[in-house]
Amino acid sequence: MAGRYNRTNYSSYLNDEPMPDATSEKEQGNEYFKQKKFAEAVECYSRSIALSPTAVAFANRAMAYLKLRRFEEAENDCTEALNLDDRYVKAYSRRITARKGLGKLKEAMDDAEFAVSVDANNPELRKQYSEIKALLMEKMAKRSSVQAKHTISEFDKAGDRKNITSHAPSDPQKDSFMEVDLPGRAAAGIRELSGGVSKGGSGVSLKDNNMQQSRDAKQKPGPEISVQELASRAASRYISSTVKSVKTPKTAYDFEVSWRAISDDLTQQIQLLKSIRPERLPEIFKDALSSAFLIDIVKCTASIFRDDAVLAVSILENLAKVSRFDLIIMCLSPMHKSELRKIWGQTFLVETAAPNQVEALRRLQAKYVQGGWHDDMFTMS
Repeated sequence: MAGRYNRTNYSSYLNDEPMPDATSEKEQGNEYFKQKKFAEAVECYSRSIALSPTAVAFANRAMAYLKLRRFEEAENDCTEALNLDDRYVKAYSRRITARKGLGKLKEAMDDAEFAVSVDANNPELRKQYSEIKALLMEKMAKRSSVQAKHTISEFDKAGDRKNITSHAPSDPQKDSFMEVDLPGRAAAGIRELSGGVSKGGSGVSLKDNNMQQSRDAKQKPGPEISVQELASRAASRYISSTVKSVKTPKTAYDFEVSWRAISDDLTQQIQLLKSIRPERLPEIFKDALSSAFLIDIVKCTASIFRDDAVLAVSILENLAKVSRFDLIIMCLSPMHKSELRKIWGQTFLVETAAPNQVEALRRLQAKYVQGGWHDDMFTMS
């Protein structure tokens, strides 16, 4: 009897103990963070994420990782936060810091540009944008300077080869950064001979006419390339190699970054849009589609329409399913509305298409071009 009573009381005691939940663990993590107990804060946030993963919990744990200078874990947590909420500016801000710590300045700049476009009045984001931009420009300038020095060194070496020494010339090493056609090689005018030539005391086989060519070349040197020109070329190559890398976007942020990077290349924009399954467009953009990107996508779709009408119609149909699409259309500027009318009038309803596609385009025209029930009313009258 006594044993049963004790077991009952013990069971009641267990039931009275509050079970940990995601919110309480996150709040406890916040307390530890305020006390600068960052390792303990990480543990609390981890338990909170295990119970219920949220963008806030991931971003908070990322902040604790930043304090511990664990930049890679911080970057990963910020990415997880943005997968849950791709407009969460705190996650962008913290990922900028993490990527800066990892030396990923190009990626940090992408984050900074997008975050500022989301919250242009945020002073912290603007400060980060300026800092990352300055660091990226400094890095590009240093790289350009190094490449210029290497290239000038190659010119000097080529010039030195004009003075023939007791050793036969060896093949010049290529610049590890950038290959440049060296006019100094032509200026040297030295060529190997296959045979039938007397050898002088230097041990190098030369013909008299080759020596004359060498003197002529010395009198008419090739065009000189300035350090500034070499630096400009190097910077251009660096920018093209970093900006033009495009991958299939998974979020509105990914799409905007990729789209901006290829804004001057319609062919790559078409390939980017084709890489996305049309039915995924509502999932990617959620409520983050802007009027400017809507117009850009429709223009790009018009180019796709000429080669693949089925895909173009599918893109337009799924784009119209994006959250707040009707509101975006209703709030378009007169210029944008005029552009849509022009695209429909000159491309979608003029180009040859199957009857079912023409019918679908006419239905879509009411969604894209009419701009809401106001225009419908005027059209019917």
